[in-house]
Amino acid sequence: MALSKTLTLICRIAAILPVSLAAPASQQTLEDNDDTPLPLVIWHGLGDNFANPGLRDVAALAEAVNPGTLVYTIKLADDANGDRSATFLGNVTEQVAKVCADLAAHPILSTAPAIDALGFSQGGQFLRAYVQRCNNPPVRSLVTFGAQHNGIVDFRSCGATDWVCKGAMALLRGNTWSSFVQGRLVPAQYYRSPNVDEYQKYLEHSNFLADINNERVLKNQTYVENLAKLENFVMYMFEDDTTVIPKESAWFEEVNGTEITPLRARKMYREDWIGLRELDRKGGLKFRTTPGEHMQIDEKVLKEVFQEYYGTWKKGSAERYARLDGDDL
Repeated sequence: MALSKTLTLICRIAAILPVSLAAPASQQTLEDNDDTPLPLVIWHGLGDNFANPGLRDVAALAEAVNPGTLVYTIKLADDANGDRSATFLGNVTEQVAKVCADLAAHPILSTAPAIDALGFSQGGQFLRAYVQRCNNPPVRSLVTFGAQHNGIVDFRSCGATDWVCKGAMALLRGNTWSSFVQGRLVPAQYYRSPNVDEYQKYLEHSNFLADINNERVLKNQTYVENLAKLENFVMYMFEDDTTVIPKESAWFEEVNGTEITPLRARKMYREDWIGLRELDRKGGLKFRTTPGEHMQIDEKVLKEVFQEYYGTWKKGSAERYARLDGDDL
């Protein structure tokens, strides 16, 4: 979903320091990059677009907290209207593949030792898909706000004059599992109901979420390995979220009526379908809450994220190598 208009961030953007292009990635060393902040990639949510002033403010805050940060906002079209439409209409698998190709071909991102990632709403599970499916350049820390990691059981309401939204939601409610809807309407591709009959349809027809959550019988081991390589996977849930149903999806929790099953009690965690248990074992899986409705993010919370999880390569290198040494003992 779009960033709240009430979000007040700094509006002054300092000069962004480029990452050196003097040597290809294979020749760069940790010492060459440890004083430069890793690039930050942002994927926005449903109904938003890359030109939204709120996203520019987020980018400015990231650069202010960690001077020299290159911020790259993902876009699926060259103009703002096209990018917004792509949040409703499109094949998510193809969209993720495009982002994989765009980041791998970027002259600066592709030469960095790693990147950091920030996902707002549905952009959160889409960035997770990037990590699991390609991860080139590799993500160090992934932070998601109000993501629908375990899917949704209902669809959002639309503004009175938001005809793109109204048209998409009308199709979703009547034809969720048709190949037409699953291949073209974005929210349908992360719709998931725990109801037995609906869940079987989900496993059979889901174009995106059933695959990226490795819920089918045949598991993709690459998904497990790639997600477990993250240094941090931080999942924020909005305490008063009424837009994402259920809000606990932000933490991979299973909600069936009034019964809530935490991630660590679920089969997907116990059998480690996507690497969450291994990441948790290393201390990299973090559950966070933040006050307010969906996408009402306080500047203080964002600053804390930028300070704790993003910034220079060397910020996390000591802890990273200590863990590696410990694994070798």
